[in-house]
Amino acid sequence: MDIVAVEIIRQLQLIDTENEYFLFVKPDVDKDVIEETVNFKIVELPAKSYIDWELIALPKAVRSLKIDLLHCTSNTAPRRINIPLIVTVHDIIYLEKLHLKQGTWYQKLGNLYRRWNVPQAMKNASRIITVSRFEEANIRQRFPERSNDIYTVYNAASLEFRPIDSAGTLDEARKRYNLPNNFLFFLGNTDPKKNVRNVLLAYALYRENMVNALELVMPDLNEKYLSDMLDDIGHTSLREHIFLTGYIPNKELPLIYNLSQFFLYPSLRESFGIPILEAMQCGKAVITSTTSSMPEIADGAALLVDPKDPRAIAHAIAHMHSDSTYRKEMEQKGLERSRFFSWKKSAEQVLNHYKSLLHG
Repeated sequence: MDIVAVEIIRQLQLIDTENEYFLFVKPDVDKDVIEETVNFKIVELPAKSYIDWELIALPKAVRSLKIDLLHCTSNTAPRRINIPLIVTVHDIIYLEKLHLKQGTWYQKLGNLYRRWNVPQAMKNASRIITVSRFEEANIRQRFPERSNDIYTVYNAASLEFRPIDSAGTLDEARKRYNLPNNFLFFLGNTDPKKNVRNVLLAYALYRENMVNALELVMPDLNEKYLSDMLDDIGHTSLREHIFLTGYIPNKELPLIYNLSQFFLYPSLRESFGIPILEAMQCGKAVITSTTSSMPEIADGAALLVDPKDPRAIAHAIAHMHSDSTYRKEMEQKGLERSRFFSWKKSAEQVLNHYKSLLHG
């Protein structure tokens, strides 16, 4: 979600030279992500925690600077605000189910805070933005009284995600991250919705039935998490075929997509699914889910599978691996589909919402 806010702000800096913007950030690395311009000023608001920052420091700054409109970009908002308020609600999964036994403590506490804050933010908002028609329908169903104030503004992928032709650059990245020559790329983390367990079960089935099977590259997971998961599913022998890269900076991800054979993203639930577009823009075929927003974003340009069915995922991996004609067809379809989305288009739509609320 931070990426979404940053990309839209950067585009607003290019298209809006009239309005004055104040970008409220915590005093950490946030301040270095965006550069100030003549009409975009960064304001650091110190606080002990994010909750203090949002509920106390932010409203105080809004009053002090006499802000005309506040846009909160990550689901939550101050409880009391007396100016027009736009809230971007990326998803409401924390209102649908609360998995207190799954995920890290940070994820659990974040979901508890959202569960408490979001209903009031929805009540206070002059306008609600979300990121897909799927999520828009979810929010309308949950908050029918706000149906006329909910709008979809699609996400996009950075233009840095593109086909890379430089063999030297790609080879350096392969060595830097110790990547195998032929691999399947899965971008997941410890969030239960990323479906790591079923991906590993599917990968085990795929390796059992495929000669010259691809290796599996998985960033953002540590050794203990993977070891415990493999032990839990009874497939510890898979470890020698799985490459953990650790954290990969966003600017390096295009290299990993380009080096892969294709991209696997069978998430259980996504409000949008930016990695789907990232892979497509890099010219890679995508396997993703039949659930939530993913069919909407892929729109026929990806192979869709039931994310709860490891055998279906395994079959999709095998099909994408063995049928090069189909894989190339999906690569081309993905490139074409990705052109529908752009951060510039998203920023223009957001700016129109600002103007509508301020000027009618």
